Amino acid sequence: MAKKTIEYEQVIERGCGLDVHRDTVVATVMGKGIQTETRTFGTTTSSLKELGEWLEQLKVTDGAMESTGIYWKPVLHVLREYPLNLLVVNARHIKNVPGRKTDKADSQWICKLLISGLLKGSFIPPENIQALRDLHRYKKKLVETVASEKNRIIRVLEDANIKLSSVVSDTSGVTATHLINGLIEGRKDLEKLVSECYHKKLQSSPKQIVEAINGRLTPHLLFLLKSMQKHIQSVTDQIAEIDAEIEIHIKDFEKEIDLLQTIPGVGKEGAIGIVAEIGVDMDVFPSEHHLASHSGMCPGNNESAGKKKSSRTRQGNKHLKATLTELAWGATRTKKSFYKAKYESLVVRRGKKRALLAIGHKILCASYHIIKKKEPFKELGYEYLAERKKKNRLEYLKRELKEHGYKIEKVA
Repeated sequence: MAKKTIEYEQVIERGCGLDVHRDTVVATVMGKGIQTETRTFGTTTSSLKELGEWLEQLKVTDGAMESTGIYWKPVLHVLREYPLNLLVVNARHIKNVPGRKTDKADSQWICKLLISGLLKGSFIPPENIQALRDLHRYKKKLVETVASEKNRIIRVLEDANIKLSSVVSDTSGVTATHLINGLIEGRKDLEKLVSECYHKKLQSSPKQIVEAINGRLTPHLLFLLKSMQKHIQSVTDQIAEIDAEIEIHIKDFEKEIDLLQTIPGVGKEGAIGIVAEIGVDMDVFPSEHHLASHSGMCPGNNESAGKKKSSRTRQGNKHLKATLTELAWGATRTKKSFYKAKYESLVVRRGKKRALLAIGHKILCASYHIIKKKEPFKELGYEYLAERKKKNRLEYLKRELKEHGYKIEKVA
């Protein structure tokens, strides 16, 4: 049985498809005036330069590759030195048809899609934004490490029958930290230790706190606690160093960061997180809706034969999504703000998670316009939704009366 050839319209004259792996890059070139050819190169700098020279020699103008793990980054950095428009494409968008799967077949399939004009490049921020993004993401990991170590300290204290979490609401606060440090130092004057940090805002009495922290700290548990404290201090010092480095990288974006802080619930840390993930050039996104779709902060579509199957959010930038959800929590707790009123109206019908996602979506859309127009956030106010609902209700009733033949007159 003869094989059927797939006909496709060629939009790009000469293209290259790259199948990237840890140690190898399989490249396929095809187009007008050149013979279809596949070669395998290494991923060292010299091998990638050899690939770039080969493509330049063949006058290949465009290329495409999957965003495979971290391996695509060095390929992009090296090939940027050559006259090649290289697209980094989401692997979900270029899945091959079922059948045999080889590296050669994958590179050929990518090349066919590329020269047919069926591929769209992913958002790749400029190098200064990438540097800020790396620093900010690493800082978040270190902050999570500190939080995990503090939780381990509480578990060790529970092992020693010290019920600190039962008498103090914030086990990372000033009072709890003072008590933990005193216990690790081996202090036995518990009443004096409690009196040094006790204040009236604590719900438990001094006697209850003394009773709760009177446990059995063995030398083994003390060793664990001291080790955890040293680790926390070490990581905290590292976070301070990263903060200093971040301050250097945000000097070019101070205006955008200051404007983003006008959004309810968004502080300096949140503004840096937004800039680190989406950059400050909003021309790469046609609209705020494209940005929301890229970030996975809007409902998805899955419809067939007129039946809507699912509207769950699509996979997007998980780091940005986490940041926006965290900022949404802060926005919903800002008094007399529009976001607080919007959250209260949504949470009843949609639940907390969906309501928070909706507020995060609004923060992202607001960020898009703030960065693009270089204007501060315009607060609508807590009463805006109620007034709009009242106005819409009034307009509806007027239309109903007119349809039934009644004439409406204004009363002075």
